[in-house]
Amino acid sequence: MHNLSPLFAPRGIIVVGASSSPEKLGAVMAQSLSAFPAPVELVNNRGENGMHTSIAGAATAIPGGPDLAVLCVPASATAQALRDSAASGVKAALVCAGGFAEAGGPGIGFAHDVEAAVRETRIRLLGPNTSGFFVPHRNLRASFVPGVAELQPGSVAVVAASGGVNHVLAFHLQRAGVGVSLAVGIGAGTDITAPDVLDYLISDEQTKAVALHLETVADGPALIDAVARLSAVKPVVALVVGRNDVSEFAQSHTGALATSWRTTRSVLKQAGAVIVEDETQLVAAVTALAGRRLAPAANPGVALITGQAGPGLLIADALHSAGVTLPRLAQSSQDTIATLLPPITFQANPVDTGRPGPGYGQIVAAVAADPAIDVVAVYGLTEPVADLPLSVAESGAAQDLPFLIGVDGPDGDVESARKSAQLHGLPLISGPTSLAHGITALVNDARGRFQRSQVPAGTFIWPDLEGPWDENRAKELLGALDIATPARRSCATRAEAHQALTEIGGPVAVKLLDAAVLHKTEIGGVHLGVDSTAAMDLALDGLEAAGAREFLIEKMAPAGVDLVVGVRRDPVFGPIVVVGLGGTAAEVYADVSIRSAPLSAREAEGMPAELQARDLLYGFRSGPVLETAELAAVLVRLGEALVSNDSIAEIEINPVRLTRDGLIALDAVVINVEEDKE
Repeated sequence: MHNLSPLFAPRGIIVVGASSSPEKLGAVMAQSLSAFPAPVELVNNRGENGMHTSIAGAATAIPGGPDLAVLCVPASATAQALRDSAASGVKAALVCAGGFAEAGGPGIGFAHDVEAAVRETRIRLLGPNTSGFFVPHRNLRASFVPGVAELQPGSVAVVAASGGVNHVLAFHLQRAGVGVSLAVGIGAGTDITAPDVLDYLISDEQTKAVALHLETVADGPALIDAVARLSAVKPVVALVVGRNDVSEFAQSHTGALATSWRTTRSVLKQAGAVIVEDETQLVAAVTALAGRRLAPAANPGVALITGQAGPGLLIADALHSAGVTLPRLAQSSQDTIATLLPPITFQANPVDTGRPGPGYGQIVAAVAADPAIDVVAVYGLTEPVADLPLSVAESGAAQDLPFLIGVDGPDGDVESARKSAQLHGLPLISGPTSLAHGITALVNDARGRFQRSQVPAGTFIWPDLEGPWDENRAKELLGALDIATPARRSCATRAEAHQALTEIGGPVAVKLLDAAVLHKTEIGGVHLGVDSTAAMDLALDGLEAAGAREFLIEKMAPAGVDLVVGVRRDPVFGPIVVVGLGGTAAEVYADVSIRSAPLSAREAEGMPAELQARDLLYGFRSGPVLETAELAAVLVRLGEALVSNDSIAEIEINPVRLTRDGLIALDAVVINVEEDKE
């Protein structure tokens, strides 16, 4: 039995702090739990209406003892109530009240007392500061929010940071006709956190898909591990709050770009979650994924069959914006469809059927049989003469291929279509854009599983190099990683600098060489295009004025497109890899892709495609063309290097330039863990 079973599948419940006053939390909670089929005993220290006056007394009234205690007592009394509950055999507790650390003052002490009680008793605690949880198929509703009694059993679990969001999503899923299998508001997360619930859901037979809402992450590795294990067997859709919550800037550009919101979304995606932007997308995504997942694929093909061209255009446009492919149907498929539709309709994908007629099922079958198609979206306005779910079911195509149906019309007609879809085991969504969001979720889930099917090699051994890490030493490390750098010389004197110019040949870059200076351009520590003795003297004069004692003379690189790549130790998730637009504009545009390290070559190869400026990398205006595998190899090696050496906090190349001859690292920074903490 899972250690959260006493919480979500209790054999008996006690409500501590129950009340006969309807305005009090204890009364509302007792009423919510009154329909639970197992014993529920109420505790009130004044013995109101025959309630038990002690936890021990209530526990003895339950055969076998209670599993769950729902505490409706003030913060100051919570720790002792937990201890008394545990002493009576209770294994899990729900604390909805506030007034703990978030309130400051005495609340901080109350929070410490609760933490101590949990440690001492090993009772599993949900809360504080949550509006509860509910498991509709068990008729278990531990919530003080009105309306939860109306929630119907379903196949989607909700794991939300906020109790309020938990209820919002549950009500949205109810209106979408999906329902919930289990819905949890984590609240303060003193003991039970999202990873714990995700672990429980792995073996929960009622749950077919999971909606995850996050605000903050306390234990990144635990969350990623739980998402990875759960998404291997059930789809997970994540909504991360905090787009504008920019974390404290680190010492380098990479640290500034890897904000908590970006990093959390990126590593969740890498672990297996489908990422969405808002609660509407989340509901559409889990509705689609609760039906049937696609097989893992690098680029699943989507077909769209629409009864109306206008809504079809909305759907197709949204899919293209999301990077979803609608491949042209094979000529043989089009020939079959042409015998069933008038020539004025578009038949290559999307397929515009007009008002569904007698041959509609044959059209569906022909589209689904096309070798380029992995999933079919069907859309139409409700019609008295057409039942889209029934037509899809009768075509037989849904037995071999996933379908997602979208309908719009009067409420009664949409509800009839939803019931028909449920009868035939087909997911149904209302609204063209929501249908596109559902299809996008199916595709992104399949793509993610394809990328994760390749595991990181993890064979890197750190070379015989250590700091202090000036630019020259950092580039020696890059050389050991097979990352190209320009020809260069480290010079201690002006004479050596002039000799380097002669040996390398101009033009060269002349740089201040000092491990303590991370951003040389900000103090005049870089002079470019030096190609003569006189120009060298001017550059050296400027560097000496900036405090330089050593110089780096380096061959100028040809023109190209600048990127920033780097690895760093995120305080929540550990080693991460970042690639984005490079140069001094890196922080301004923040066009980045992020992964956790180590990562596989396949995962790394997917990173450039996430950049908004990706067209610049593939021959834009006759520019250089990126070999994606070359950049992926750089990212993989950097990730492996960071993972292999716990003393390194960060490695950054900014810029690494894409030239016609490939990638070349123009500047590099390595930061030790001790320096990063200063």
